[in-house]
Amino acid sequence: MTSFLFSTLFRLLSFLPLPVLHGLGALLGRITYALSGPYARLTNENLRLANLAKDEATYAALLKQTIAEAGKSITELPWIWTRPLDTVCAKVLSCEGWQHVTAAQTAGRGIIFLTPHWGCFELVGLYLGKHLPITHLYRAPKQAWLESLMLEGRRRGHVKLAPADVSGVRLLYKALKRREAIGLLPDQVPGNGEGEWVDFFNLPAYTMTLSARLAQSSGAAVLLACAERLPQGRGYTIRIQPLELDLTQPVLLQINRALERIIAIAPAQYLWSYNRYKTPRGVAAPSSNSTKI
Repeated sequence: MTSFLFSTLFRLLSFLPLPVLHGLGALLGRITYALSGPYARLTNENLRLANLAKDEATYAALLKQTIAEAGKSITELPWIWTRPLDTVCAKVLSCEGWQHVTAAQTAGRGIIFLTPHWGCFELVGLYLGKHLPITHLYRAPKQAWLESLMLEGRRRGHVKLAPADVSGVRLLYKALKRREAIGLLPDQVPGNGEGEWVDFFNLPAYTMTLSARLAQSSGAAVLLACAERLPQGRGYTIRIQPLELDLTQPVLLQINRALERIIAIAPAQYLWSYNRYKTPRGVAAPSSNSTKI
């Protein structure tokens, strides 16, 4: 019964206009921050450690924006997942860098799209999947009732989904072998044995090695793809940037540095409440020789 109620409420929220949902999201963000001590501490800690504000006044303003943007990332989900695909993609008011996609396709290369927890990362996969075949790696949510909605919302257009396990990784390799595209969240904390400690905003973060392995073995083009959230619920700007990797240098560090540059465009839109610096179960804590510049 509880699952049914949550699912029904989720679908009902999708009928609200996006500006209204973003307004509700900003309010939800403030309420959550005020009521959840652990959430507030983690957000504060990660944002402050990134050292993106020059003084306390700037930091206070950035924190306020971050709290609002985190709430928007929740309330926009019903709209993103349940509205018609054409309606959702019409909210992309501009796409910067599509020529890099065209260049990779013309060269007969597969494409690895790296999308961090920045802006509306859920929109990126749908927008790409409307225009080309793409296989996305996904991890099932903790809430069972949300999984069916997630799969229904993401598996549209030319999108295929691959579970975050060995079988899913095989699907990614096969897609690249067919010269198709794949999508990954490169800043998602992996499990034991699936990552390395690499600096992210000058702190060691357990970073998935899969993206580097795929890039090194496939010869695919590596592109960063993000959706910046525009003010007042106007829509989104898709940003696609090439990542020219030097395979003779630490690849994961190059990826993390590229993510830092993207995040710096609008720092408040990064999901600072995500426990990026956690030590996964069974993983040894980082040592002083983790990969740095």
